[in-house]
Amino acid sequence: LNMVTIVGLENYKVYATHGAYDFEKNKSQPFVFSIWATLGNEEIGDKLENTLNYADLQDAVENVVVNSDPVNLMETLCSNLVAELNSNLLISEIKIRVEKPNAPLPKEGGLAIVEHHWTRV
Repeated sequence: LNMVTIVGLENYKVYATHGAYDFEKNKSQPFVFSIWATLGNEEIGDKLENTLNYADLQDAVENVVVNSDPVNLMETLCSNLVAELNSNLLISEIKIRVEKPNAPLPKEGGLAIVEHHWTRV
């Protein structure tokens, strides 16, 4: 019997000034994060220290996205989030989806997203 536990935070919206264009760095826009962390331990034993606190996922987004210098790419935000979270050795995999609903697109419609999947080796 092999059990896997995934702890997640979905649709966490924050406002920040990231983007490839100068005007994006001057005005906040929404970013929506969904993060799923797979735990490597099977025995949680009803103890918070044996799992991942949802608040840690919110804190990681706040540290990396809201309270950091602007970056050009959502891919960079994902990599920085992994770096923030992977020090928790209980986490064996991290999947991140970031949505940028107000991304400057040349045509009407569509939702700009980046998904990032990290696995501990």
